[in-house]
Amino acid sequence: MTALPIGANPWIWHSPVTRAALAETVPRLARWGFDAIEIPLENPGDWQPDDIAPLLADHGLRPAAVIAVMPPGRDLVATDPSTLRATRDYLLRCVDAAHALGAPAVAGPVYTAVGRTWRMTPAERRAAYQEFRTSIAPVVDHARSGGVRVAVEPLNRYETSLLNTVAQTLEALDGLPEDAAGVALDTYHLNIEERGLGQAVRQAAGRIAHVQVCASDRGAPGADHLDWHGFLTALLDCGYAGPLCIESFTAHNESLAVAASVWRPLAGSQDALATDGLAFLRNAFTLL
Repeated sequence: MTALPIGANPWIWHSPVTRAALAETVPRLARWGFDAIEIPLENPGDWQPDDIAPLLADHGLRPAAVIAVMPPGRDLVATDPSTLRATRDYLLRCVDAAHALGAPAVAGPVYTAVGRTWRMTPAERRAAYQEFRTSIAPVVDHARSGGVRVAVEPLNRYETSLLNTVAQTLEALDGLPEDAAGVALDTYHLNIEERGLGQAVRQAAGRIAHVQVCASDRGAPGADHLDWHGFLTALLDCGYAGPLCIESFTAHNESLAVAASVWRPLAGSQDALATDGLAFLRNAFTLL
């Protein structure tokens, strides 16, 4: 069965992801045999597409996605007008960066700050989803004009109360154009919130815009209990042809450790996390 391209996120080693961090990471990913890289844009100016595009081309890595980062103060829902404008402007910058790089998607929890939670009645939740659609619409329109897709990532219940499941994300996206607004799937969050990985993938069929993978503990894919056979089979059955990007974090970087609640090493080394995950995924496709 056809294997999907495999990428990695520099957050495995670095934050912020700057031009210098990418100059160090890209050659090693290429040497190890990765096909792609997803690139976080924590703040505009951390790197410039004109610098990074030639770096990727020189090493034969495709840009899988620009990853939007949502710290406190970036919100599209239940917020004040100035925060909404600033958040939308940031997301527009992410879209521009993706277009300039040739990346097909901007992916992430592009609705509220990670860690922001509040209780909602069913009516309040429906209103919040409508507010999200209204707030994100100019970003989606801009993305569509540049051939970029906004990939909305549901997070686990401890990191957001707005979008936890594929079903909720599809509801929030209802009415937005499928070619410009889709779902970003992450095995870490799916394992917490969904009743089955394959079932969740099939539910998102037709709107899967980006896929991130890691072990159930955010370590190397395969070093866990996840149903990788069912997950990968479902992706292929649904016609997904994009990359699988290993996203994990290092406990040795204070900002990453606190943001992702990574308090211990998740592999023998960060290099091993990436290379062991790559080897597992390559082999997993041969077993389908």
